[in-house]
Amino acid sequence: MNFDLTEEQEMMRDMFARFLDENSSSARVRAALPSGFDRELWQGLAELGALGLRVPEASGGLGMGAFDAGVLMEEAGRTLASGPLAEALVAARLLALLGGQDALLGEAIAGAKVVTIAFNDIAEFGRQWVAGGLVADAVLARRGNDVVLVTVPAEARVAEENLASTPIAELDLAGLPGEVLGSGAAAVALYEAAVEEWKILMTLALSGLARAALMQAAAYSGERKAFGVFIGTFQALSHPMADLICEIDSAKFLAWKALRSIADGEANGGALVSLGLWYAAGAAGRTGRHAVQTFGGIGLTLEHDIHLFTLRSKAWPLVAGDPDDWLAEAGRRLYAGEVASLPDVGEVPVEFDLGEDARKIQDEIHAFFAKNVTDEQREKFHFSWEGHDPVIHKQLVEANLAYLQMPKDVGGRGLSPYEVTAARDAFEEEGWNNPVAGVAQMVALIMHRFGTDELKRDVLAKVMAGDAICSLGYSEPGCGSDVFAATCKATQLEDGSWRIDGTKMWTSGANLTDYVLMLTRTDPDLPKHKGLTMFIVPLKAEGVTVQGVHTFMDERTNITFYDNVRIPDSWRLGEINGGARTMAASLELEHGGGFAKVQRVLLEAAVELCGEIAVKGGGKLIDTERAQMRLARTYANVVASEMIAYRANWSQVHGKGNGAYGPMAKAYSSELFITDSRDLLDLTAPHSLSKRKGPAGTVNLEYRHAHGTTIYGGSSQVHRSMIAEKGLGLPRSRN
Repeated sequence: MNFDLTEEQEMMRDMFARFLDENSSSARVRAALPSGFDRELWQGLAELGALGLRVPEASGGLGMGAFDAGVLMEEAGRTLASGPLAEALVAARLLALLGGQDALLGEAIAGAKVVTIAFNDIAEFGRQWVAGGLVADAVLARRGNDVVLVTVPAEARVAEENLASTPIAELDLAGLPGEVLGSGAAAVALYEAAVEEWKILMTLALSGLARAALMQAAAYSGERKAFGVFIGTFQALSHPMADLICEIDSAKFLAWKALRSIADGEANGGALVSLGLWYAAGAAGRTGRHAVQTFGGIGLTLEHDIHLFTLRSKAWPLVAGDPDDWLAEAGRRLYAGEVASLPDVGEVPVEFDLGEDARKIQDEIHAFFAKNVTDEQREKFHFSWEGHDPVIHKQLVEANLAYLQMPKDVGGRGLSPYEVTAARDAFEEEGWNNPVAGVAQMVALIMHRFGTDELKRDVLAKVMAGDAICSLGYSEPGCGSDVFAATCKATQLEDGSWRIDGTKMWTSGANLTDYVLMLTRTDPDLPKHKGLTMFIVPLKAEGVTVQGVHTFMDERTNITFYDNVRIPDSWRLGEINGGARTMAASLELEHGGGFAKVQRVLLEAAVELCGEIAVKGGGKLIDTERAQMRLARTYANVVASEMIAYRANWSQVHGKGNGAYGPMAKAYSSELFITDSRDLLDLTAPHSLSKRKGPAGTVNLEYRHAHGTTIYGGSSQVHRSMIAEKGLGLPRSRN
């Protein structure tokens, strides 16, 4: 797996970044108004080779790949480059591939003339809006079965006020002189591939634009005070920013995934191209709106730069029409068999394959279930603790398939994050997705790190052998996700032992488990983060009461009561009043991963159900545009969740720093899961109201399941604060 640019691409990005910082500064962008075209900038880009970046070397260009062009477009988006750059890049390549216009191609590469591309067939839309049409010397267009080069005289280019003062123009292409450059399926396919490449480049341009706007807003919110505090501490501002950075990164990764899929010849490449631009257009538009809100009144003024980002976030993609058209297009490509003509993208350095070792662990897991698990046992599988089967758990431990993340010297499998991700996918495919092994692994690692020899002998050994399992005792009725506000009291007695008194809430699995990892208050006079101590507490001990709490997710959790429960000091984990440190180690294992796997289960069930549901007038629901669009939207969100989680894996493996990538994976995927589950429940109603076995029951269950994912493991609100602070540099909003 790789999320890094090559060394050469890093150098190229730095070169373009330096050039654009100087030549597409705010002052230069403003100076280019109202036409929105900076001739000097254009010439400078040409001198750097930018305009011929995608033109084959044999035709006088640099012969670089679409990914390289995307690197340039991110920087162009970040600096609001004044000119139809994405359009010019694909037009120059198309001109070269069609041939016969060497002189014009040379002038286009040199920046002497501007050649752009039209997005609609001029046989049907003779007059249409063209990106760069105000400054274009020529436009490449489709005309039925031909690809034509339309020459645009100066008098045909009429300036018109527009949303963001970009050089668009409505041109009568059908009424202008045109030369046929190619005819037939091959020529039309080249034209269509150019449009597809424009979508990818525009996706990355919007990603760069949106990130720049968001970072400006984030910086301002750490400087501006209201009511005596930095406005970045207001969660009404910071939490949407946390969501937006996830959206922006997802759009970029969808474009990267599209490029990777095209390079690998995968069937989903065309759909990903369309979904990437749809995603990016939405993310950029929402970012612009929130950035203006963050700046307040000053953001509305022409004097402040943020309005330039806000308006161009809409103007750049909308020249090709309604973004929902791309969502509909993706739906047809995914669910109606529509085939797209895709570009030759060249070398793509990013890679999202988990690797051969990951496939081996998946094969091992599938072989285990095929050999050891009966249909009767499968009938009782569930995503919650209620899906626990002690026999299967013990067999998994013996097969070294239970504690996959734990280091080998602790008794675990010691798998890499990539292998663990692959293993979780395999378990999900088998339906074995309850949290027992994960929590047992977490508690075992904490005991290994902080436990006494006696605790390791009496408890850890049983857990590692699969003869005991554990719960987590963090939350309480009055503190929820604010676990450090725990009041459950641990009092040390004269003989050194401890007495536990209090109540814990959401102690899932306590009716099944042997032990609980418990956070207790040992010094009420210290600040709340400092007066805590962690213990292992036996749930079968005298004074422990477990009371079931049932959820609408078909899940049982528990409230647990502790009345004069006695434990030895040897069952303490870490130092007295040092529980926050111990807790941090456990939370480190709990965060991250995300819910892409169950999102995919939801999607697959909804697709199957749409294929069964009849609609008025004949046919099935899956054949309708509305169903295809909504399924495609969920598909995009599944891929986005996967990519965000992969980035977290990759950054962990390669030590890329803490950008809150784990919290991003958890929070973003859970929020998408709940939104999509609600929508697909609606789409497939009333069939989805049934809990019958099959796709209807699965959509029904996953809708209910999704509600818990935004709460357990740390609520979305907590994770958004972490993303805002660590990922965007906003001031801390939690005490």
